[in-house]
Amino acid sequence: MVVCNKPGAGVLAIAAQHNIPVLLIEKERFFRGDAYLPELKNAGIDFIALAGFLWKVPAALIQAFPQRIVNIHPALLPNYGGKGMYGQHVHQAVVDNKEKHSGITIHLVDEQYDHGLPVLQATCPVLPDDTALTLSRRVLALEHRHYPDVIERLLSGD
Repeated sequence: MVVCNKPGAGVLAIAAQHNIPVLLIEKERFFRGDAYLPELKNAGIDFIALAGFLWKVPAALIQAFPQRIVNIHPALLPNYGGKGMYGQHVHQAVVDNKEKHSGITIHLVDEQYDHGLPVLQATCPVLPDDTALTLSRRVLALEHRHYPDVIERLLSGD
């Protein structure tokens, strides 16, 4: 199941092409309601992989899926994490601070932004002439290379 909070997101077309069920969520119910737990449970969901999801995950969802929610972050946590640190904001901060390396962190989700137990970190160089855009391309390649493998490993219990 694809769960999404953006009605026009590209992933929705991909889900439709592959006959994958979609659940569109809205902020009020997610945070102040039941966090869509009935729909997730009814669909047989037992593992959640976040990708580009910027909302903080509510405690009720974390408690319902303990150690079963994983996220990918485009930096080497604990650096460049937390509220407001996503996408190009992260890459620009890395470039501005003249870091020598950047990368990804795949981590379990807890009640804090970008804080849970790291499962994998992978690095790439930050080149002297990098911009946020050029760096983001190398980081995205790391995401595509590692995230599916880590998800499969976590699902198999390794």
